[in-house]
Amino acid sequence: MFRGNHPTRVDDKGRLKVPAEFKRVIDEKYGTQFYITSLDGKVAQIYPFEEWERIEQKLANLSTFNPTKKKFLSRVNYWGQQVEMDGQGRLLVPQLLRENAAIKGEVAVLGNLTYLEVRNMEALQTEIETESFTTEDEKTLDDLGI
Repeated sequence: MFRGNHPTRVDDKGRLKVPAEFKRVIDEKYGTQFYITSLDGKVAQIYPFEEWERIEQKLANLSTFNPTKKKFLSRVNYWGQQVEMDGQGRLLVPQLLRENAAIKGEVAVLGNLTYLEVRNMEALQTEIETESFTTEDEKTLDDLGI
């Protein structure tokens, strides 16, 4: 499982150095293939390819005409690319996504259980400061048994 925030840097060539804490999980459980994508072009989602294939299998069982499936696939394919981790633990973030989400320099790498999120550090800090965690959010979690 991926947990926590482990800031790192994206170099001038667009390569993300996977933080050591997450690289350990990857080395133990996954290979070197990843799918990097986004739903909104503001947040990069990095899926170990094994986890991405689980999502694809579920999607394959839905009707081709399912409008939500089509909408989802349009977005994740537009922003997405399959990439391979290099020998130094780096992943090349797709240029279109990198530019749109301002993923450069220092970035936040957040663990989301089965995948990683990469965010522009400044944008994430602003979002956390301006969007409070509400009692409605707490109720939703309680309803889910969390």
